[in-house]
Amino acid sequence: MTATTTPAKAVPPADGLPPAGRGGGARAYLRYVAGRLAGAAVSLLAVLVTGFFLFRIVPGDPVRAMTHGRPTSAEQLAALRRQFGLDQPLWQQFADYCGKALTGDLGMSYQFHAPVGELIVQKLPATLLLTGTAVVVYSALGLWLGTRSAWRHGSPGDRLTTGVALTLWSVPSFWLGLLLIITFAVGAGPVPGMFPTGGMESGDATGLAYIADVAHHMVLPVLTLVAVGYAQTLLVMRSSLLDEMGGDYLTTARAKGLRDDAVRRRHAVPNALLPTGTMVFINLGHVAAGSILVETVFSWPGLGGLFYQALSVPDLPLVQGLFMVFAGAMILMNLLADLLYPLLDPRVGR
Repeated sequence: MTATTTPAKAVPPADGLPPAGRGGGARAYLRYVAGRLAGAAVSLLAVLVTGFFLFRIVPGDPVRAMTHGRPTSAEQLAALRRQFGLDQPLWQQFADYCGKALTGDLGMSYQFHAPVGELIVQKLPATLLLTGTAVVVYSALGLWLGTRSAWRHGSPGDRLTTGVALTLWSVPSFWLGLLLIITFAVGAGPVPGMFPTGGMESGDATGLAYIADVAHHMVLPVLTLVAVGYAQTLLVMRSSLLDEMGGDYLTTARAKGLRDDAVRRRHAVPNALLPTGTMVFINLGHVAAGSILVETVFSWPGLGGLFYQALSVPDLPLVQGLFMVFAGAMILMNLLADLLYPLLDPRVGR
């Protein structure tokens, strides 16, 4: 008799996906990453071009602004224009600007006579401290209030929370900052002045006293940024959670005997975080930019105040360098958010 052999059955992989499927998913993610990186590079190029031509149409002559109030001859003005390269054709200025920017050289400031990169590095810590603190506070506050408001939608608490958020969101930040200065720094009626009117420090404290002094100066500007900024996170989180609340998986979770708080915390909120995560990353991108108006109102020595000073001249290298930093931070945070999406939701990028 001739023995016959039975073909062995194919054993499926442990993860339930064929090898081609696993490899195809990895390739799809790599294509997704490559596309996002290419998009970020194009955005940076657009920022480079826009940053040069946009501020060339700002009214004002930088050379005359620097010599304002001092007798200056036409020959001296011409010499200054040659010194700063403003006598060259526009295309040549653009070529020099692009070449230096791509190597990290942002030029020399007209009014401070210092490298733009050094000025940005000096002012960056103050902006990161102020806006970083505000972003952390209003993101956490918006997520918490948005979750509670959506879970109890239609209740008096929901209507009150949403109404206050919409009101504060519509208030200009500089106007709210001025009101806080008048009320809590200068003092109004029975309310005494309790906080400094501006600046970052008093200048006569060290050690723990210095930390307390800086924190004292931060109260009003941080309160201004939080009051205006938390509403957006709240409304996005509330809307996302309301969309999830009609899902069948929540009904199934309740049918299994889970308490309402557990259903919200373990099932509804994680699925509603994707749009809100975008908002958080965008807010993190704003950390480098700070808030120009708030820093100006409170005389905070950060990048926002520096940008205002540069724009008033106009100090073209400094304005362009700050614009590159602000836009680059936003592009970087959006890129990170895009790269994290497929990890939070496998349907993205497939």
